Amino acid sequence: MESKGNYEFAESHPVNGGEGPYSYLQNSTLQRGAIEASKEMIKEAILKHFDMNKTLDSASFSNQIFLADFGCSTGPNTFLAVQNIVEAVQLKCQLEKPHHLDHSDDHHQNPIIFQVFFNDHFANDFNTLFKSLPPTRKYLAAGVPGSFHDRLFPNSFLHFVHSSCALHWLSKVPSQVTDRTSPAWNKGRIYYANAGEQVKKAYSDQFAEDLMSFLRARAEELVVGGLILLIIPTVLDILLPSDNTINMEIDLMGSCLVDMTKMGLVSEEKVDSFNVPVYFPSPSEVEAITGRNGHFSIESMEKLNIENHVLLPNLQMRVLYLRAALEGLLQKHFGNEIMDELFNRFSNKVAQSSIFLNPENHKSPFLFVLLKRNPH
Repeated sequence: MESKGNYEFAESHPVNGGEGPYSYLQNSTLQRGAIEASKEMIKEAILKHFDMNKTLDSASFSNQIFLADFGCSTGPNTFLAVQNIVEAVQLKCQLEKPHHLDHSDDHHQNPIIFQVFFNDHFANDFNTLFKSLPPTRKYLAAGVPGSFHDRLFPNSFLHFVHSSCALHWLSKVPSQVTDRTSPAWNKGRIYYANAGEQVKKAYSDQFAEDLMSFLRARAEELVVGGLILLIIPTVLDILLPSDNTINMEIDLMGSCLVDMTKMGLVSEEKVDSFNVPVYFPSPSEVEAITGRNGHFSIESMEKLNIENHVLLPNLQMRVLYLRAALEGLLQKHFGNEIMDELFNRFSNKVAQSSIFLNPENHKSPFLFVLLKRNPH
């Protein structure tokens, strides 16, 4: 199996870096809620599905665990996810006591050495990430910049792969949606949520291509028996894309830009040539794509229950959440001058809606997916 190498120039869409009021660091509580909700599922997955003796015996370093978090962003959510995995592996180690480790010296509480690799695009704010590394962490840390749609590690190297709230970002905007001659041209819109079927299919096809590339690369990098732990924002199979709350918000952002074209603040051509490279798949899409890959068994795929974790209870948090995620992308295309105007308009539209601030209307489910690397 060889890497296709098609993603050397994958588009980079970094979230807002730094520690300021619009930063991802300050405005990612929704994503953190998903990671918190997955803690027990990760623990159960590792205890049940990770064969400590078999996997470590087949590895080059029998007392080292290599873990990569793909799409780590700027923290602190990535540190929480890594901590959950490390603690689960430590518990597994205590319960199984791998036969190749010497337990005669009881004061060694952690005979396994953990090496964690934090991955994101080259433009990610790694300075902020590493500045906030937990001082009491029980692992060695390294940064690995690059697109996770391509190879980043040697063959049969990683034991665990984790990615949370990252795989819905596409490697690029589907080319058809900005092509005036294509039936999928998305004129007057910046997203697929309420667009025609051709636009939706273009987005869906791009996601399928990207997830296949991600899985193909990870199949080469994971040891046999290694685990992939994913949290993916989804649209349930019974819902339309436009029923997803976050999809609706991105579509609402598009309507703000259209309003600004009518006022002469933004050119119509600029709006027509801009689309947000994000796609929320259904569970059946994720299952089908993984099945086509063939290198992984699906050990678990279920909806995360995040109702008891922090969501976005007020207007300011909802607006800042989207600004932290999308402002860099919008700035790159439209320039910095219109950002405050755009998000003020967006804030007003969210405030006037009866949908977004009502918790009962929050339809943005997260899918927890556990994959295991097959022997073939």
